[in-house]
Amino acid sequence: MKTDYEVTYILRPQFEEAEVTERMNAIAGVVTTNGGDVKNSELLGKKRLAYEIADLREGIYVVMGFTAEAPAAKELERQLRLNEDVLRSLVIKLDKRALAAAAAPQPVAAAPAPAIAAPRA
Repeated sequence: MKTDYEVTYILRPQFEEAEVTERMNAIAGVVTTNGGDVKNSELLGKKRLAYEIADLREGIYVVMGFTAEAPAAKELERQLRLNEDVLRSLVIKLDKRALAAAAAPQPVAAAPAPAIAAPRA
């Protein structure tokens, strides 16, 4: 049974845009070769890190949503740990109820009726 996952990873800051895209495609390829489907991939850009990692103060953040079996998610985690271009990564399993609530249409609240002032005598 396929499960929804989201991975956030931080790449080294010295890469150009073309190199970042190449690495994003390679990481998405790990998911697809293991039978998963990449739903979305978002480049958040270069951001300052909360603390230094390997003497680096900045990193390029990427968030990718995907659907896969558990072994594919484990393989992605393993590949991210082995990849020297990835400083940190976090793979999370998305909650089905939260996904359903986010996809459901939100009810529109009615605007409050304007107050009518009593006529002054």
